Order: sequence, then structure tokens, then C-alpha cells
Amino acid sequence: MFDAKKIQKDFPQLTRKINGKRIVYLDSTATSLKPRPVIDKENEYYTQYTANVFRGIYTTSEEATAAYENARVLTASFIGAATPEEVVFTRNTSESINLAAYSYMLNSFQPGDRVVTTIMEHHSNFVPWQQLGRKRGIMVDIWGVTPDGLLDMAALEKLITPKTKLLAVTAASNVLGTITPITEIVRVVKRLNPHCLVLVDAAQAVPHMPVNVQEWDADFVVFSSHKMLGPTGIGVLWAKRELLEEMTPFNYGGDMISEVHVDRTVFKAPPHKFEAGTPHIAGVIGFGKAVEYLSALGMENIRAHERDLVSYAIKQFHAVAGLEFLGPKNPDIRGGVFACTLKNAHPHDIAQLLNETNVFIRAGNHCAMPLHEHFGVVSTARASFYVYTTREDIDAFIEGILRVQKTFS
Repeated sequence: MFDAKKIQKDFPQLTRKINGKRIVYLDSTATSLKPRPVIDKENEYYTQYTANVFRGIYTTSEEATAAYENARVLTASFIGAATPEEVVFTRNTSESINLAAYSYMLNSFQPGDRVVTTIMEHHSNFVPWQQLGRKRGIMVDIWGVTPDGLLDMAALEKLITPKTKLLAVTAASNVLGTITPITEIVRVVKRLNPHCLVLVDAAQAVPHMPVNVQEWDADFVVFSSHKMLGPTGIGVLWAKRELLEEMTPFNYGGDMISEVHVDRTVFKAPPHKFEAGTPHIAGVIGFGKAVEYLSALGMENIRAHERDLVSYAIKQFHAVAGLEFLGPKNPDIRGGVFACTLKNAHPHDIAQLLNETNVFIRAGNHCAMPLHEHFGVVSTARASFYVYTTREDIDAFIEGILRVQKTFS
């Protein structure tokens, strides 16, 4: 049985008390808390085998290199990649998207080509295509959502044309909670245009549910360590091997080079040709431990736990007059994130008043301004869940909302 209360004991921050009260952390969509094994693993590098990777033939350098590359192997297995060489480490999801955009799309797209992205994308999977379009004369088409926050599959049939070179789509919305049917979407896209690439922003999916990139059959998949119990400053770009072979490096220098001559340079094979300079070694090693931690919990179990929390939260939210949330009301197609509005209360006031009782949520547009504009709201108060979230945490959120309601009534 999945025991979130027991899991909480692995997270030092959740043992902290502020003004004598426990912390209720409901901002995991922004970044997750870190368990003790991850913290200890990163500290292990700094205290036991600090050295640069790949470049030393002495013991600690070889230990660091082995731990670094083991994290790549763990990550590849975790997402069902064909080989570890398909896994490129970056700084975050945003850099992974930009790496794909500027190392592949910038060189292969031509004026008049089209890119499709969705109205519910995080800015990181929206702005790069908007800017690339301006630089190269590429048209960007926006895939809309239904009133309940689902992608309109019928509209996709019209959006994908022979001119469409890329569909960029999220696997799970950081505002609506919508879980998108990636396998079905890819199948439709490839049927309509076999040459159209699909890039999936899986930053809100990989941490919360089983993901197999080969089953999805997308061309690029991106996600971040810090949203899945790992350190900040580590992202992942997974891509099909043939695409990585075609891509030119994004940064130059350091260990991505095989040979340098006065008149030419030979780069290493993927993934190393995209990892210039000294990487965030401790972060990658800590990320590997986070992958092990999540694997031990079981991604099916994590998804079942969050589905239970979503079901419970929907019932509790419906009982509060004036409290509304965006996105689907079916827990089977919704992740553990709720972007809410409360009658007569600004989201920032909600967040501030909840903070007084150590209930930590996020307020704003959550890097999804076009989506908020689409739904006619300036900002929302967002509560999000993860492996350490309990029903009692949701109750604390509701209690806070009721206090806010009294304050502004």
C-alpha cells in the first residue's frame, strides 16, 4: 500500500516547523521536495569523489565518471529509451526544448513551413517556436482546447498539413492538469504527415506516471530533474538516435570534442557532443538516485496515489461555494494540479493568507499566460500534489480557502 505519511519522513523539509506548525507543501508542479537519499547522494560526490568526469585516469575521476554515466543508464531505463546514448543531459526542460529548436529545427525548417503548438503549453514550449517562426518565416498554428480543458482531437486533423514540420505538445498541463493522449496524438500526426516531428514536453508527466518513449513514438521528449525529486539544474533531452546524429551541437568546447585541428574540429558522438564543458556532475548523480527512488516506489503506484488525491480534491472543492478550478473533472485524465479562482479574492491574496498557516501554494499565470487569457482569467491560485501529499494536506488547503472566504466576504 502506498503510504504518503511514511514517505514524508524521507523529506527533511517536511519535518521543519515554522512558528510551531508543520509545512503543507502544495507547489510540487513548480519544483518537488528532495528526499534524504538524493541529498546524501549529491553530498557523496562532494565529500568522497569530487573530480571532473571523463578526463582523469585516477580513482576518484573514474568513480565520478561511472556514477555520472550510471545516471544516464538509469534515466534511459526509466523512460524506456532504446539506449542510454539517446539521453542528453541539459540544465532544464527549457534548455532541452531550445537545444532541439536551435540544433535541429533552425537548420532544417524553411520559410513557409508550419509548426503547431497548443494553447495550454508552458511558455518554454511556446515562446521558442514563436521566436523561431519570426526568425525563419515559419507560421505557428495554435491547437485549442475544449471548455473542460481537453485538446480538440478533431481540430488536429485540420492543423497537420504537408507543410507542418513539428507538433510541440505537453504530456500533462501544469495548469489544467490535463493528461494528453500522446500515443494517439503521435499516431494521428504520423498518419497525416509522416515527416512531421513531434516534441513532447513531459516535465509534468515523467515524475507522475509511467512513461515509455518508444511506446509514445514521439521524436523528442524533454523533462527536468527538479520536478521529480532530483536536484535543480539538470534537464533531459531524449531524441531518436538518427535525429541526434543529424543535429549540430548547441554549445562548443570541453568534452564534446574528439579532435581539434587548426582548420577543423571533430565532435564526439551523441550524447556527449551536446554536453559541452564541465557539467553539473553532482546534480546528475543526485538525479540518478532520484530515478532509483521513484522506481522503488513504482510509477504505477505514484499515479494511483495521485488519482486518489485528485478524486478527493474534486469532491472537497465542489463543496466550497465560489471556488472554481480549470481543467477536466475526470481523475482518470487529470494529474494532481489545480489552478483555482475564488470569488471576491485575488489569487495572490489567497496564497499570502494560506502562507500564514504554512500552506504553500503558487499564485500567478504559471508561465502559461496564453492559456489564462483563453479562459478569461488573469491569474490563478495553484495547488499541486506529489508522492508526499496526503488527504490531510488537501484538507488544510480547504480550511485555508474557507478562512480566505470569510476575510473577503
